[in-house]
Amino acid sequence: MNFPKTTAPSFTIPPTVITGIGASEKVGESAQRLGARKALVVTDPGIAKLGYADKIVTQLKSAEIDASIFAGVTPDPTLQNVNDGLRQYRDEDCEFIVSIGGGSSIDCGKAIAVKLTNDGELADYMGVDKIPNPGAPLIAIPTTGGTGSEVTKVTVITDTERNVKMMLSSPRLLATVALVDPLLSLTTPPHLTSAVGVDALTHAIEAYISKRAHPITDALALKSIRMMSDSLRQAWADGDNIDARTQMMIGASIAGMAFSNSSVALVHGMSRPIGAYFHIHHGLSNAVLLLDVMEFSAVGAPSRFADIARAMGEPIDGLSPMQQADGAIAAVERLINDIQMPRLGEIGIDRDKFEAVIDQMASDAIASGSPANNPRQATHAEIVALYRKCFAPRKT
Repeated sequence: MNFPKTTAPSFTIPPTVITGIGASEKVGESAQRLGARKALVVTDPGIAKLGYADKIVTQLKSAEIDASIFAGVTPDPTLQNVNDGLRQYRDEDCEFIVSIGGGSSIDCGKAIAVKLTNDGELADYMGVDKIPNPGAPLIAIPTTGGTGSEVTKVTVITDTERNVKMMLSSPRLLATVALVDPLLSLTTPPHLTSAVGVDALTHAIEAYISKRAHPITDALALKSIRMMSDSLRQAWADGDNIDARTQMMIGASIAGMAFSNSSVALVHGMSRPIGAYFHIHHGLSNAVLLLDVMEFSAVGAPSRFADIARAMGEPIDGLSPMQQADGAIAAVERLINDIQMPRLGEIGIDRDKFEAVIDQMASDAIASGSPANNPRQATHAEIVALYRKCFAPRKT
């Protein structure tokens, strides 16, 4: 990709990223280096029930660090979640945050961290690079191979009163330490493994086709596409396959590093309103849009789509440029069929309510800014048509 002379791409990730089996056991050692005495452990009820948060508390106490568990994070975290966690942090005199769970818990921890050190409302910092002060120290520990939030400078928080998913992007949101331990993903059920896995693949694909992509993000995006397209089926079919889980966890983190620095595109722009209006898990709302949006977008960057096809192992040599691009779409379609990914119209959304808000969702998608990074620009009417196409059964 050729860049204008005035373009100066940047690349930022957390100062420390530790990956591999047992990485989460480094939490006490990592916390000691922060020089803090008490942690707020931010998680959701499911992860708390599995005992993962208690294990983190035990490891922190072994390092002579106290902890208080806040297990109030909901799927697609809300402003209420952030405010509740913030209140507990202050009431318990905490000095840093440990977020453990999926992207929701990590996103909530990020928002609490920056809210502690920045005045005003979280909505004041929507958009890119609007957060003036670094947040409280944060250790991020993912339990799914999906969002990559542990390494990104992005958080998404839902304002339930306005039905808006607020996207904040700033280096101030980066975790201080990311601990990526595939052992924590072994309890992820198949339906969630598929949803967050395709979400992570979406991150990598959109990072690569984004107009803001650059050579560093390109290398990471293609590497993560290879890793995840080779391992997602096995992780879904056999949750105890530690090799596949490891490939997915690390691949998702690499995809996070890529999209955090090149941005996402049309899929994410369209998925946020689905989450805001219908409270659909972020990973699933991305996953059910990916295939049809790829078909729409491929004509804008056929050589990039051809690279994706090669990364997914498609035999495309000797084909025309658009046939090569179509190879990426075919590869993704086989993958989502193999892991039984549903269509948008099959995940419990009422059709009448969907039609009632479809125009507003298209407006919200465009307003998010992400579609502007897409290689093929989409009008309001085209986004409405895409929503309807994704909702309908797939034509065979």
